[in-house]
Formats: sequence, structure tokens, C-alpha cells
Amino acid sequence: MATTPFTINLQKRSSRNFTDTLKQFIRFGFVGGMNTLIDIVAFNMLVWMFPTNNTYMLVAYNSLAYAIGAINSFFWNKVWTFRQHRSRVTQEQLLSFILVTSLGIICNDMLLWLVTELLNSFSVTGFLWTNLAKICAIAGTVAISYLGMRFSVFKPREEDREIPMPQHPYLFRVPSSLSVILPAYNEEALIESTITHVMEILITWMQDFEVIVVNDGSKDRTGEIVARLASYDRRIRLINHPVNKGYGAALVTGFEAFTKDFVFFMDSDGQFDIRDLARFFPLIEEYDVVLGYRIHRQDTFMRKLNAWGWKLLVSFIFDVHVRDIDCAFKLYRADFFRTHRLETRGAMINAEILYKLFHDGYTYTEVGVQHLPRKAGKATGAKPAVILRALGELFSYARKWHKQELEEALAKPTPKAALTKQSVTISHQPPTQKAALTRGNYPNAPVYTPIPSAGYQLPFPSTPGNYPNVPITGTPIGFPQQYTPIPEYVPGTTQPTNR
Repeated sequence: MATTPFTINLQKRSSRNFTDTLKQFIRFGFVGGMNTLIDIVAFNMLVWMFPTNNTYMLVAYNSLAYAIGAINSFFWNKVWTFRQHRSRVTQEQLLSFILVTSLGIICNDMLLWLVTELLNSFSVTGFLWTNLAKICAIAGTVAISYLGMRFSVFKPREEDREIPMPQHPYLFRVPSSLSVILPAYNEEALIESTITHVMEILITWMQDFEVIVVNDGSKDRTGEIVARLASYDRRIRLINHPVNKGYGAALVTGFEAFTKDFVFFMDSDGQFDIRDLARFFPLIEEYDVVLGYRIHRQDTFMRKLNAWGWKLLVSFIFDVHVRDIDCAFKLYRADFFRTHRLETRGAMINAEILYKLFHDGYTYTEVGVQHLPRKAGKATGAKPAVILRALGELFSYARKWHKQELEEALAKPTPKAALTKQSVTISHQPPTQKAALTRGNYPNAPVYTPIPSAGYQLPFPSTPGNYPNVPITGTPIGFPQQYTPIPEYVPGTTQPTNR
């Protein structure tokens, strides 16, 4: 087989993967050795405190000691062996770990039981031989435990991969112009650092941009801080709401004030990094919208629970299926907001935008972004008043929009058959005596025939002077309401009489 650059790269990649797997297995072995030590110490303490030669009691001691070692195994394998120290423990991960550990305990107990029974058959008992059986059981479960940990419990997840960000502004394409919208409510502790970071990054990327901060009736110094920053740079624009109108109202105000070709919005609480936007720019050339989703959401359990329930509800009612409905990190083509009127003013705003995007056939893609812990301030999205308002808007506008969909479907015209005018050949020869005198004998009479299966009928009686053989229902466009009958044909003449 000929060697090509492709095969060389493939060989290098395979070799690197093998090396990484080998190193990982060695780390797993070290952790396993530590777990084994803990397991054996716990097992011997149980045997010492409660001596027994009963096989079933030894199996029970073994299961308890194995579980103690497994807890230590989970921690060190997560942090060191599989390098997932950046992510939190998830419910799915815990369930997988319990399943793998249970299988390991079953396998370990079976091997311990077999080895113990084998030694008992040779009348070999004692403390040393009991530990020998234990070591044989542990050795037999190493491979099973490693495979389960690697491919189930600690399988590679997207949040554990480093997100590459372009470090040089000329290494990626940027939009011609960009409007950044930052809704803010009582963010005096974070708003200055957020705006400063956004400006520092955008200045290195492009020249034509604006940062619109919508102060939604903040009761602290948020508006004052933004006003001071806007006085230094005219690309920073401040819009104040006299009272708090809601998250959706703040976004709508920003969407009505932008002036650039592309629109991006992000929360001003410092939980997103504007540099993630660099990976959106190449995609916005192919799609109408690029939707961000939080790779690992840094929020409380209650907020995550609310978001999960809200996602299920919106997906069921509006048939909108995205990973993260309310992720405040999205890039749009500005044409969407110029042609669509947004109606909701609360937390329902993102669901409304997505519904109208999908309803009108816009294209989109999704990109994972970092979600950082909140350093200061207090989130208000989980307040009962906010949730109740969102639910009220959800059901109210669901009825309205579904009714509009039904009216649009009924208003669509049904396909109608078009009428085509056929040319006729005029014959000036008188018909023979056998020929029946029909309306088709008139010369120069235009004959209208419908497309097959049209099934039209004229709304007036068919008379000898009317157009021949025209099965029409309704009055087609262009037909006059009154028709002058063509005089009857007189045999022996070439033209109709009384013209």
C-alpha cells in the first residue's frame, strides 16, 4: 500500500490515541491501586471486628468495602484519570456510576464466591487465603470497571473540551456592522466591567459597531454608570426605561433602536464571554440566526428546574425544539426584526422570537458557549411574579397565534384551473345535410376550453348563441357579465346572417 500524507496523518493520530489511552489506563491503574488498598483495609476491618468464615457474610463485607472504595474511585477518576475537573457532577453521571459500580460489585462478589468455594473445597481457610480470594476478585473486575468508567460514567462531554477562540482579528471573518444589545436591571456591580470587556474585544474585531444598553428601570446606579461610559465613546448608547417593564420589554426596546446589519444580544450580568461570538460569525453567512446554548449552566438547581419545565412547555405548545430557549447569547440578521413585530414583554420574549423564526421558515444553527458563575448581583428570573407573567403570556399568545395560523390556512386560495384559448380553423364550406347544426358550426367563434378536470359551469343558461361546449362553474376572471348571442347559421351561406 502506497504511503500518502493522509495515511501518515492517520497513523500518527492512531498512535497518539493509543498513547493517550495507555496513559489514561495507567492513571486508572494508580487510582485502582489506591481504591484496592482502601477496599482491602475496609474489608479486613470488617472481618477483624466481626470474624466469620461464612461465605455469604464475606460477600456482604466485600460489597460494603467495595462501595467505600468506589466513592474514592469516582472522585479521583473524575479529577485525574479522565480530566473532567471543569464540569460538575450530573444526575446522569451519578446514575451511570451507580450502575457501573453495581455491576462491578456483582462481578466482584461472584469471583470472590467462586475463589472462596474453590479454596474451601481444598480445605484451605484462614485470614491469608481470604485476602487472596479478595485480590483475585478485584483483579477480575479491573477491565470491566475501566470500560464502564470510560464509556459510560466519564465519557467525553462537550463542556470538558476547550473552546478554541481566535486570538487575532484577521484570522476570521466579521460582519460588516454589528449592534450589541445589553439589557440591564440593577447591575451596578457588573455593568462597567461587562461593557468595558465588550468594547475591548469589538474594537479589535471591527470598526462599525454599537453597544446599546437598555436600563430597565434600575433602582441602583446602573444608568449613571452607563451614562458616564457613553460620554467617553459615542458607540455606547444608553436607553432608559422610567420603570421596570420586564426583560422582554428591554430587548424589544433594543431591537427597535439598532442601526446595523446584524443584531446580537447578551445579558449584562457577566456570565457570558463576548469572545465566544467569534465562532458565530462564519455561521451567520450560511444561516439567518445562530443560537447559543449554555454548555454548562452555572445557575442554582431551582433555576435549572424552572428552565427544564419551561423548555418542555414551549416545545409542546409551539413545537419549538432547541437546546436552550432562553440562552441570552444569540446572533440575528437584522432583517428579521425589521419585518416582524414582537408582542410579548416578559420572559416569554425568546420563545416568541423562536416561534416566529420557525413559523416563517428562517434557517438557524446552534453553538455551545461558556456560562460563567455570577460574580455579583442577584438574578431575578426565578421570581414568582416573573414566572407567572411568562405563563400568562405563554397561554394568551398561544391561543392568539394558533388562531392566526388557522385563519391563514383557511384564507389560502384553493388552486383553480386556468382557462386557455384555443385557435380554431375556419372552414367556409357549407356543412352537409347530414351534419347537425350545432353551436360549433359558427366560424370565427373563439372556443374556450378549461384545463382537464376543471369542472366549471357558466352562471347563465347555455343557448345556441353562446360559446359552444364550455363546461364552466363560476365567472372566470376576464369574462364579461353580458354576452351578445351569435345569430343562427343559415345553410348555404358562408357568414352568419344579421351581423
